[in-house]
Amino acid sequence: MFKKIIVLLLLTSSTVSAQAPILKELDSLNFVELVDKLFIDHNIENYSLRLFTNYKSKQFRISNNDFRSRYVPNNRYGVGLGFASSKILIDIAFNIKGNKEEVTNRFDLQGTTILGKKNYINFYFQTYKGFSVKNNYGAQKVFRDDIKSFTVGVNALHTVPEIEFSYSMLKAGLSQLDKKFYITGGYGAFLFYDYFSAEDDVLVDSAKLLFNEQAHIKRYNSTAVGILGGVLSVFRLPKDITLSCNLMPGIGGVYKEVTLMDGSYKPKNHLLLKLDYSFAVGYNVDRYYLSIIYGGGLYSTDLGYDNNYAFNLTKAKIAFGYKLSGRKKK
Repeated sequence: MFKKIIVLLLLTSSTVSAQAPILKELDSLNFVELVDKLFIDHNIENYSLRLFTNYKSKQFRISNNDFRSRYVPNNRYGVGLGFASSKILIDIAFNIKGNKEEVTNRFDLQGTTILGKKNYINFYFQTYKGFSVKNNYGAQKVFRDDIKSFTVGVNALHTVPEIEFSYSMLKAGLSQLDKKFYITGGYGAFLFYDYFSAEDDVLVDSAKLLFNEQAHIKRYNSTAVGILGGVLSVFRLPKDITLSCNLMPGIGGVYKEVTLMDGSYKPKNHLLLKLDYSFAVGYNVDRYYLSIIYGGGLYSTDLGYDNNYAFNLTKAKIAFGYKLSGRKKK
């Protein structure tokens, strides 16, 4: 059992697709054999080195019918390098800190994997401290290093037909599509926990007269669970270009608790709406490939008293990969 847990954790933290038959073999292989089988590609033609730049962000907003206060982290960009094969893709990014006096301390893990042949999973684990507070009423932007946010969640889509392609192979510049397009859809579920807090009021001074008393929030907690549907698609375009588009809308119930400077309340409207999405374009030739990926999620709910809360997750990456060996022409 311990060996199974270790391997599943490795599968979840990388971009490997875990197939059910592989898990059945765990008890018949020692750990070294398992690592070799699941993560070591012995074909040098499948390996590539990668340079990339990325963007990751979790931001949230509080709004009423007229005004909006938006909380955006700083140092959202990064650069890095990595390597890929047919079995694993590992990218290591270095966060770029532009303004050293207004730095967001952050940990942001967002990933996607395919388990078996019918289960598409994406997940996120994020902690942020320090946000720039922006608005739509003309006041100057303010940086607040006391505002903290924590979010963890997962979306699971069970497809009706099998998933015929590997996103890991597409990202690694290896997958050769046999058909002009692949489309599959299904149903699933999602859950998350979301939290933010400040030392006093998350609203800045310029916003305090524009919002009612119930929007002067010191701490917010929420836990949500719901159902979703989804469509996954990949299209083979001319000139060695691949296009991918995934959409997963959902609806659920959310338990919320709002702590104010003086007192607290629990919003009575438990409805939550969400939409997760991703778009990708890839260019793949003999010795190199280029991939551009953009995705994220939008989550929205009602705080009561004519106030609304929403958060969105965003990630983007541009990667250039150089293959260590060109494929032999047949």
